[in-house]
Amino acid sequence: MLLEGIFAAVTTPFYADERVYYRKLEANVARYSRSLLAGMVVLGSTGEAVALDDAESLEALRVAAEAAAPEKMLIAGVGRESVKATLTLADAAATSKYDAILVRPPSYYSGQITPAILHSYFSAVADRSPLPVVLYNIPKCTHMEIPVETVAELAQHPNIIGIKDSSGDMDRLRDTIAKTQNSPRRTVTVTTIFEAVTSRMRTPRVETGAAFVPAGELAGGVALAVAPPAPELKTRTKEVGFQTLMGSTGGVLQALEAGAAGAILAFAACAPQACQEIYLAWKDHDLKLAEEKQKRIAEAGRRIVGSLGIRGVKYACDFNGYYGGRARSPLPLVTAEEKGEIERLLAEIRN
Repeated sequence: MLLEGIFAAVTTPFYADERVYYRKLEANVARYSRSLLAGMVVLGSTGEAVALDDAESLEALRVAAEAAAPEKMLIAGVGRESVKATLTLADAAATSKYDAILVRPPSYYSGQITPAILHSYFSAVADRSPLPVVLYNIPKCTHMEIPVETVAELAQHPNIIGIKDSSGDMDRLRDTIAKTQNSPRRTVTVTTIFEAVTSRMRTPRVETGAAFVPAGELAGGVALAVAPPAPELKTRTKEVGFQTLMGSTGGVLQALEAGAAGAILAFAACAPQACQEIYLAWKDHDLKLAEEKQKRIAEAGRRIVGSLGIRGVKYACDFNGYYGGRARSPLPLVTAEEKGEIERLLAEIRN
């Protein structure tokens, strides 16, 4: 599976009474689908996955998948504290035609989680997962890191295809890229313009429109309107190795220059176009423009994502026309002063 490009870390909307607002999740995903993003991550850290129960998680995965355009890659956050619970969500993601799963380390018993246990955990998930596995290193939330050496070992597994690194440590990211360069190469299916082919693109879609029937044919008797066949998906193949994705807004360009395949960003939930513009400029080999685009979002990303966190991202979504709402308690509400600050930071980043 090809992981190139920018992915939005999707938020999970709630009603005022904190029930999941599935219709707003559906609306957000549909709008992201009209952007140039490569895809979306559902139920990651920004999606408050740890605050949802199992039933809510299953329904959120289903709703998001049904709202997403077929050509957008979908990655499901399924990390739980046990192999069994993680695989239950992985199976649900596969049923909904997700393309990969994002798996964080189990962290509640962090004092007992050694590198060997991490290796065993991720290997066990990958052995039985119906979808490719993307490792998730986010030490500020799990209070542990997946050692680079362990990542390099796991990169040899045929069903572990990449990592999202949200440590913010550029030296670590470069080290990860260097130490996984010798991982097995995989032949992946892509479109004729080398974009990812998703699971939903391979699934026949029901056509609701009927073919036009000429009046002359109607005159001769009963004519049945038949839906036109879906156009054949034309594909080619591409060789890829272990793919590293940046998880911090401020280091996207540096990561791309270091060899990262792309980025999964919380800031892309409220400003997908601004994040995508960095990637597009870099892809066009316009480094000067890419640097300008990176600087454009630096302060906003640092404050809204880095300092205010999910509640800041959610208000930023509201301000930019997506549905954010409040974070689920015990996370606090955004204050009036913080709202004003977010609005100032996004004044020139309306997308």
